[in-house]
Amino acid sequence: MTATDHAIRLTRLAAKAASDKLGSDPVAFDVSVPLAITDVFLIVSAGNERQVGAIVDAVEEALLADGAKPARREGHGENRWVLLDFIDLVVHVMHSEERALYTLERLWRDCPRIDLSDEPSVERVETPAAPTP
Repeated sequence: MTATDHAIRLTRLAAKAASDKLGSDPVAFDVSVPLAITDVFLIVSAGNERQVGAIVDAVEEALLADGAKPARREGHGENRWVLLDFIDLVVHVMHSEERALYTLERLWRDCPRIDLSDEPSVERVETPAAPTP
């Protein structure tokens, strides 16, 4: 099973909203195979706590305008790592220091990456497995 077209469309909307607020290094993974609870993880960085909050607000507004309401929002108090759960999509907006510390990309590197371009086609970019020592 792979991520639904709906989840990928939401992911691209969220990535665009984050980018509009200067979110950096967005990456999305199709986690539908190893996780039954969601289809996509989107990870975005921000340089400071205020920017984390601005990105979170922009993502929520963009997805609400599309009819998607977050089921859960966690970590908003400190704005170091905020998780927005839209059921099909989980958005992680992370302060760049937290992102470097927790390296979520390393945990999900075996999952296919999702192309975040605005192209209408749904094209998944496969991430090659890391060589084993």
